[in-house]
Amino acid sequence: MELDMQWDGNPNIVLDIQTTLGISLPVQVKNIGFTGTLRLLFKPLVAELPCFGAVCVSLREKSKVDFTLKVVGGEMTAIPGISDAIEGTIRDTIEDTLTWPNRIIVPIVPGDYSDLELKPVGLLEVKLVEARDLKNKDLVGKSDPFAVLYIRPLSAKTKKSKTINNDLNPIWNEHYEFVVEDSSTQHLTVKIYDDEGLQPSEIIGCARVDLSDVTPGKVKDVWLELVKDLEIQRDKKPRGQVHLELLYYPFEKQEGVSNPFAGQIQLTSLEKVLKTESNGYDVNQRKNVITRGVLSVTVISAEDIPAMDVMGKADPFVVLYLKKGETKKKTRVVTETLNPIWNQTFDFVVEDALHDLLIVEVWDHDTFGKVCFCLYLV
Repeated sequence: MELDMQWDGNPNIVLDIQTTLGISLPVQVKNIGFTGTLRLLFKPLVAELPCFGAVCVSLREKSKVDFTLKVVGGEMTAIPGISDAIEGTIRDTIEDTLTWPNRIIVPIVPGDYSDLELKPVGLLEVKLVEARDLKNKDLVGKSDPFAVLYIRPLSAKTKKSKTINNDLNPIWNEHYEFVVEDSSTQHLTVKIYDDEGLQPSEIIGCARVDLSDVTPGKVKDVWLELVKDLEIQRDKKPRGQVHLELLYYPFEKQEGVSNPFAGQIQLTSLEKVLKTESNGYDVNQRKNVITRGVLSVTVISAEDIPAMDVMGKADPFVVLYLKKGETKKKTRVVTETLNPIWNQTFDFVVEDALHDLLIVEVWDHDTFGKVCFCLYLV
């Protein structure tokens, strides 16, 4: 059963807030207003009145909650940023506790209702690959972006990436894991911020992907458009894109869903290719795989590259390097062709295969060796 409801009240709620400076701050929450759709589940059905054993109470979706905060015996402005931090924590707690599939179980008839509790049903592996064309939030220089990812918004369940300084096209290649309780209704949220140092971080953009769109056992490679606000999408200005790789694997074996880390599955990224020998899903064992070694790359050929001179030809060569390395390798220059063949092999010493990236660039060599033009960046 779903009910539209509105509630306004002035309860006496006092929170004991402990700041990072060790100061205890009593904060009163008052003038609470709530508007939303309440979802009620009556189960299990029983023979005795009222014919159901318990009621599960949830909010169908994120609802509107208004309230005011007041420091007991003081002002909220006494500590900069404390009001926004407390308000955000309260809203996130309400959303995490009550918004579907989360629920409050109210027993009506005495009994064991542990089966109604929200339980993990699977694991979502997320690779935060990169972002591109991010909106610059700095007046001088470029933004220093980092990402925050979560399924449930509580701080203990939120993942945060490293900060990439002065870059609007950051590459992270970081891996995270999230427990999933309801793959049909939950979603993964990604927020990109500009790190402002001691000042509060400024949001660049955010995106969301529904877990129902992720096929169990198959990697979903997706670019998501960033928006200013996920709830009210009025601002249509471009804010960039974020690149994710998602892999969902349910804990219970489903018909037609194979182990994504079994040998017969062909996946695209090196992080997914690493697999255990066991038939089970052992994340810890897979993480222990040694990821140092030598990467051998053969540059074979290219086709249909752009013409760069007045004769409709180019003098292409290839530059290869690891994102985390300093050594660059370069092929020979093949003159006057748009379909060069190199067949040259290069070796790279890799220290961290899970998080490094091979960059391949195709350049045009000027006849006089003065100017090179980048044709492709892979």
